[in-house]
Amino acid sequence: MEIRPLVPSDPRARRLIGMLDRLQLSLYPAESNHLDPVETLEREDVTFLAAFVDGKVVGCGAVKLVSPSGTSPRYGEIKRMYVDPGARGSGVGGALMEALESSLLALGIDIVRLETGVRQPAALALYERRKYVRIPPFGEYGEDPLSVFYEKRLA
Repeated sequence: MEIRPLVPSDPRARRLIGMLDRLQLSLYPAESNHLDPVETLEREDVTFLAAFVDGKVVGCGAVKLVSPSGTSPRYGEIKRMYVDPGARGSGVGGALMEALESSLLALGIDIVRLETGVRQPAALALYERRKYVRIPPFGEYGEDPLSVFYEKRLA
């Protein structure tokens, strides 16, 4: 497996993002979905990575840099994490998370946060295995009984 950058508008990335969108829309009502458009993933403050196995893209994820106003520290927010169902259970999700976290550390950022949904037990298990802890809503998120918010301090 190889993890490397991929342009989000690449058809291989769009395929996975489309699969993720369909999954999210099947699990949650519109007001509980936070589906960033592909264009927002191509900004300079976003790192988009893909997992390749035998030349095929089998997973993707992004981290967006967030600089809150005031004295709050900068952090990274994980976005658009998805692993093709045929590649699940093979370590792709963990490898993507490791690479995204490493990209933050390389920038001197040691806080990472994310929002996911209560109806995605595999995602919840992945984040908890990686030592993410549940936190209240952050940034522009509000309370939502279908959302789970996590944070991890990177070392």
